[in-house]
Amino acid sequence: MSSIRLHTKIESVKHFSLTMRGAVIGLALFATLAQSSDFGTTGLIDTPTARMKPDGSLTFTLGYDQRHKQFGLTYQALPWLEMTYRYTGFEDYDYWDRNYEVKALLWEEVEYSPLPQVALGIRDAVGTGVFGAEYLVASKRFGQWDASLGVGWGRLAGKGIATNPLTYVADRFEVRSTQTDGFGEGGELASGDFFSGPNVGAFGGFSYAFSSLPLTAMVEYNPDQYTRDVGRGASAPSSAWSAGVTWQARDNVDLALSIQHGEEIALRWQSVFDSKAEPAKQRAAPIISSYYLPQSEFPEGFSKDNWFDRLQFDADRSGLTIKAAKLSADETTAEIVVGNLYFQLWSDALATHLAYADLHLPATVDTIYFVIEERGHTTATVIMPRPSASQGTPEENLYRTRIVSARALDRPLSARVELGKRIETVVNLRTRVQLFDPDAPLRYQVYAAIDSGYRLNDAWSLQSSIALNLDHNFDESNRRETDSLLPPVRTDIVKYLDDGATRLNKLALRGRFTHNSNLHTRVTAGVLEQMYSGFAGEVLYWPVSSRIAYGASLAYAKKRDYDGGLGHLDYDAVTGFVSAYYASRFYNYDFGVHVGQYLAEDQGVTLEARRTFRNGWQVGLWASFTDVSSEEFGEGSFDKGFYFQIPIGSLLGGESGRSNLTSRLRPIQRDGGQRLEGLSGDIFWDLRQGRFDSFKADARLMP
Repeated sequence: MSSIRLHTKIESVKHFSLTMRGAVIGLALFATLAQSSDFGTTGLIDTPTARMKPDGSLTFTLGYDQRHKQFGLTYQALPWLEMTYRYTGFEDYDYWDRNYEVKALLWEEVEYSPLPQVALGIRDAVGTGVFGAEYLVASKRFGQWDASLGVGWGRLAGKGIATNPLTYVADRFEVRSTQTDGFGEGGELASGDFFSGPNVGAFGGFSYAFSSLPLTAMVEYNPDQYTRDVGRGASAPSSAWSAGVTWQARDNVDLALSIQHGEEIALRWQSVFDSKAEPAKQRAAPIISSYYLPQSEFPEGFSKDNWFDRLQFDADRSGLTIKAAKLSADETTAEIVVGNLYFQLWSDALATHLAYADLHLPATVDTIYFVIEERGHTTATVIMPRPSASQGTPEENLYRTRIVSARALDRPLSARVELGKRIETVVNLRTRVQLFDPDAPLRYQVYAAIDSGYRLNDAWSLQSSIALNLDHNFDESNRRETDSLLPPVRTDIVKYLDDGATRLNKLALRGRFTHNSNLHTRVTAGVLEQMYSGFAGEVLYWPVSSRIAYGASLAYAKKRDYDGGLGHLDYDAVTGFVSAYYASRFYNYDFGVHVGQYLAEDQGVTLEARRTFRNGWQVGLWASFTDVSSEEFGEGSFDKGFYFQIPIGSLLGGESGRSNLTSRLRPIQRDGGQRLEGLSGDIFWDLRQGRFDSFKADARLMP
């Protein structure tokens, strides 16, 4: 079963409603010249073009024709690389297919040049081969006209117009296995079939964008014979020609209507997220500074005459935290340990911290050392001149900012924590969604989550979460009983979602520590996640300003009972990994490698890459390869999928603090290559928003 899960933290039903509405409205973020085909890939109707979306864009497509229902997710991973995940249901028989497509730009069109734009693509590169095709396509603009012509292999070869030229290079290109041996369970890279088959075919078409109307007309020639469909009783296409029109309903929302193969009506919806959009500078909500408040407005134990109390009080009211502070012996330097609960970007949070520090610190202080704390770990120290004490301009002060290792304060002033603030209980409305299930496109649950935390001290806390089911359809799944040859460490997830729809999701003691500024540790014991209890430990060595980090994790996990209580099943496992990470400068991509033992006691390696954007978006992918064969693994052949993190503010079109919509999308959930959720090599990703390169010397750091 697929395992995309959307865990959305929303403070009330009202906020949940706004989020769901904003998820639709917030899609209209930016305009794009390149439209998606029904297959999700940038193209015309069913055929691809050489066009690309803007770098970093995330495109959702929904398509319906008389043969298929199409769900596509396309990510422009690089300016020259487009990746598509597609989920297709067949109207004439009960089958859902999942496959990946990749398209690379070989040559970019240049204005006034006679040369076209050229791209190379592989359709169904990792999948069953049902839609297997490869293509080389060229596109050229002529004013409002955009013409494309390509040569295709596999399904895009159709009946063929010429002998495959690669057959003259090697005999292996003469035969395409999916045409002779049928289709597999998918998941493996079908490289043996790439660019193979006895013939190649031609495809192409053109579009015309009206200047006075938000409409684009399209005509295409698609040689696909739909052999599999016809073999199962569907009708053969009466024509290779299709025509349609696209209406740009909003800046980034397109609706398309087409007549395919001369007689079949089709509809398509496209919406695009701009993951690179620069967020507006976020500022704290207006407050009356505690400097001007009477003593009666302060909490018990706080003094208006104490600069540290005023600083802590104002920070707390603005969604910030002050953990500790210290003045140098001559009171010219202040060291302050600061946290951030509200601001999406740390640069905005630090600007607000700087403004409050400038207001409340003793007049003798001219330099401030901000020690950054992110999720219980100190990551760096940002040294900044005090604005009111500096003789330089704001721009000069900005470029005097330095980043060094996180500092440990010796005998600091410690922030007072009221007893009432030690206990935090919030009732949230959340959703759990599983898209692209092998049997149905959507499984969902809406539930109320009672999340509580008790702070024992700055390092230790007790965390709990109880889920109260409101509505779900997991009980309709046909995959309640697993067919796995491995221990069912994840494939019985439906039993947890159905039998334990109302359940205890977490009850654990957690400690987070930073040692000697570069060594981070985390320990957790109790009910760890939805399916497992036990204890886990993790360590990460990451010198400040270094782009390389190393880590290790070890856990004992015992499988929980399906009903979500404190009982357990008769399965336990030891799982652990050694990890290495690289925070590259390459388009803000970060890479991780984890080698070790998984929950099913299979052993292997997990590779992951995530791209993080300045606005808080994060998009990535992972793949796990273990000593379990593809036959033992089952459908899908190996574990893989996509990861998304989307700030809620991007959906709402405004500010939403640090709340994110996080999703993991798997083509299918199996038991091989499975790790504990959030407890196996995750400190590196937890610290991503507060690491050293989040504090660039730009205007956002200025109060």
